[in-house]
Amino acid sequence: MISSLSDALAERGYDSLTPVQEAVTAPELQDADLLVSAQTGSGKTVGFGLAIGHTLLGDEYRLAPPAAPLALIIAPTRELALQVMRELAWLYAKAGVRMASCVGGMDMREERRNLERGAHIVVGTPGRLVDHIKRRSLDMNSLRAVVLDEADEMLDLGFREDLEFMLGEAPADRRTLMFSATVPPMIANLAKQFQRDAVRVNTATSGKQHSDITYQALRVAQADGENAIINTLRYHDAENAIVFANTRAAVNRLTARFSNRGFSVVCLSGELSQNERTHALQAMRDGRARVCVATDVAARGIDLPNLELVIHADLPTNAEALLHRSGRTGRAGRKGISALIVGPRDVKKAERLLGWAKIKAEWGVAPTADEILRRDEERLLTDPAWDEDISEETATFAAKLLEQHSPEKVAAAYLRLYRARQSAPEELGNPDERPTRPERGERADRTPFGPSKWFALSVGRDNKAEARWLLPLLCRSGNLTKESIGAIRVQDSETYVEILESSAPGFLNAIGAAQELEDGVGVRPMDDAPPRPNRAPSSDKPKFDKPKFDKPKFDKPRGDKPAYDKPASDKPAYDKPRAEKPAYEAVAQTAPAQDAAVQHSPRTEAVEAPAEPRSEKRAFEKVPYSGDRKPASKPAGFKKPKPQVAGDLPGVSKYTGKPTGSKPAGKFGKPEGKFGKSEGKSYGKPEGKFGKSEGKSFGKPAGKPYGKAAEGKSDGPAKPRFSASDPSQRVTRPGSKPAGKPAGKPRGAPARGAKPGGSSAPRRKD
Repeated sequence: MISSLSDALAERGYDSLTPVQEAVTAPELQDADLLVSAQTGSGKTVGFGLAIGHTLLGDEYRLAPPAAPLALIIAPTRELALQVMRELAWLYAKAGVRMASCVGGMDMREERRNLERGAHIVVGTPGRLVDHIKRRSLDMNSLRAVVLDEADEMLDLGFREDLEFMLGEAPADRRTLMFSATVPPMIANLAKQFQRDAVRVNTATSGKQHSDITYQALRVAQADGENAIINTLRYHDAENAIVFANTRAAVNRLTARFSNRGFSVVCLSGELSQNERTHALQAMRDGRARVCVATDVAARGIDLPNLELVIHADLPTNAEALLHRSGRTGRAGRKGISALIVGPRDVKKAERLLGWAKIKAEWGVAPTADEILRRDEERLLTDPAWDEDISEETATFAAKLLEQHSPEKVAAAYLRLYRARQSAPEELGNPDERPTRPERGERADRTPFGPSKWFALSVGRDNKAEARWLLPLLCRSGNLTKESIGAIRVQDSETYVEILESSAPGFLNAIGAAQELEDGVGVRPMDDAPPRPNRAPSSDKPKFDKPKFDKPKFDKPRGDKPAYDKPASDKPAYDKPRAEKPAYEAVAQTAPAQDAAVQHSPRTEAVEAPAEPRSEKRAFEKVPYSGDRKPASKPAGFKKPKPQVAGDLPGVSKYTGKPTGSKPAGKFGKPEGKFGKSEGKSYGKPEGKFGKSEGKSFGKPAGKPYGKAAEGKSDGPAKPRFSASDPSQRVTRPGSKPAGKPAGKPRGAPARGAKPGGSSAPRRKD
């Protein structure tokens, strides 16, 4: 082992190493990747601090001046990260280490400044570390070791993507050490992905519970859960105790309850800021607080030096949570107690949890008030203060006490003062009693009320009297308590009140000779109890006999139903042949008179066809139509003449249908010749456009000759390439109208008065 680390352990009081610390510091594992599982409280933090010692220091006594981080420690919670930072700070103090933390909830700018100054070891939580890496404030290039503390908890909290991102950004030749209480399949897969031939180190005693932790399952009545926690705290009187609840609301309720009972208590949950959580743990370490109420945020890695008692106010959700909660006590060889508060409805759940965790618990009941008082007496008799030497000042004052009071009075007064500083124990019910359930109509047993005396009040339903405002009126004006008042029966004109016979004289004295309460309500004593209202009991009410309906049965079988004979219809059959339908003549009669352009003439004769059966389809015979829109039917043998193609006629163009030959220059300056082109002139553009002088061609030069020009049969110019952007080259089909009107003046024509070939500025519009 490196001398600087061994010296720090000796100063801390380490006589020997724990099994997990010895396993990870073996010489053959000083350069290997490790996958370590061990029990909670077995010293894993110091273990991985020793495991990366050779990687960071080598054979040197001290570290080099701080620059880029050499080691990165990742923890699931803020409290665990800060605790790891404190442990490594004293372990590497003689090596001259500089630590830096990257924890959520703290000032990120201060963390960035610390990283810029340089650090040897960086400890943080996954989310904040990812932020620093993405902002380029955490340099990962010089890392030699990456440690994942409580890796299974980080995966349970949903940090898998963050872990993969950080391990992917780290150098490939670094060491990767994973420490966890258990190794589920997700951890094994992560190790295969990011570790190189990792060595499996398992120091957890499989199938055996923690020998330094005593498990107790305390059965309590359903309504006595919080009272049982108070009695458990009072009975053990632990120097430090932690109470686990499942929700933040339960944490706040228990904290307020314990504070009212005189306990020095702090709370720890996710809704608190990081400073508040840090101060709460520091108060537990300093002794300013003795009870901490927390959620599972404190179940991982939190190490309180004198924690002796863990109470599960709410049962944990799984066996792993039970083990990690209980692991806050019984650490580093110290003894501890883990108590589960089990109500009648949670007995089976508690048995399953203990079975899954392979834990044997001592079943019992919560401490009673008498047991707590006896335990207080035992602690008082065995207090170390009896063995201390008596100082001169103390002896003088003791002599004064004995002169004024007897020793018995002094001892009794001391006992009262001692008990006054302690919270009074709670009276608990029997957990085996079946609880009453008012929602099911059950009612607890009551002692009979009486003997009593009846009084009549001068108000009733007619005066809108109600028992809810008569009861406080009687207590206030008649000097009574609720226990002294029995039944209150509100009638139409008056109200009858039952009062204990022992309280009746005081009631009469309080109302005086006027026998009136407040607001003019008169009181009249009654000799006998008032008669009950005439209400028939529910058992004597006549029952309503619903008459039975004698439905006649249909005895005739369905098969004997007579066949339905459809009566003959009196409607005469339609024998009129379809050919005798009159011809349609409504066209000419219903045509509007103002429509002079279209005139329809009626049919001249109707179609007469012989009568034939309806089943046979009648042949359709065309009728000549003599209207103006459609011509008469074509004669037999008529054939539409084939139109002549323009190219078939001599001297006519095949494409345009116009006579071929030379064409004078057009409006757009197109020259003569085939396709309107000629030699030596610009293609489709007027001269002088865009500053071009005469004799120069615009755009690309003409291409190779084609057709007859290429064969030497014509002296015409070569056909230029076709351009779709030039409207002059668009082909118009024969017989179609040109699209739009022709442009009047070509775009880019020289302005009036401009010189040919030069640029002209546009005229100014005044």
